[in-house]
Amino acid sequence: MADTEVPIRLAIVDDHRMLLGALSEWLRGTAADIDLVAAVPSWSELLAHPAFPVDVVLLDLDLRDNIPISLKLSMLKSAGVQTMLMSTYSEPAVVREALGSGALGYLVKSEPVENIVEAIRAARNGETYLTHELEVALAAEGTVPKLSAQERRVMALYGAGQPVKAVAFQLGISEETAKSYLKRIREKYRLSGFDVGTKVALRKRAILDGILLQSD
Repeated sequence: MADTEVPIRLAIVDDHRMLLGALSEWLRGTAADIDLVAAVPSWSELLAHPAFPVDVVLLDLDLRDNIPISLKLSMLKSAGVQTMLMSTYSEPAVVREALGSGALGYLVKSEPVENIVEAIRAARNGETYLTHELEVALAAEGTVPKLSAQERRVMALYGAGQPVKAVAFQLGISEETAKSYLKRIREKYRLSGFDVGTKVALRKRAILDGILLQSD
């Protein structure tokens, strides 16, 4: 399907050595268009590897190194590397956050290896890859949370750039009450799989959900 003249230069980073070994072995013996140039158990070993930067990195989301995944993804992007994340977790909120941080796709480690090959080929072409099961889970989870009329007012004013104090004044409530509304709004969105932790993210969400009209 993806007979490219130049093989896809791939690196795998996973601290589960058995999985790393088994997947490496399988890819080397099966996918002729994929050249596995690095299979390492840590982020630092990837960066130090003589073959880096590569075309595509299969990166374990759960490396226990305290480096935020968003930082890893931005570093890889700067190096011109496409990233496909792997994890044992398939919760929609985790998947959504990973994609929002810049990953091209997301694989659960229990996937058939055929899907992994398909994902690597998609990443090489800059295409997003999700299995049908994950797409269905995201669609079901990604429903807009139900906000009360007052929560919508708070979100609209705050999303429009008003400080909390001004929001409270306009709605005739205390600053503490306005803050508790914002906290509740963020929690409702978090449970629906959306991160609105920053004012910018909250504004974008308010526009997308029709709570705030986009102004030029």
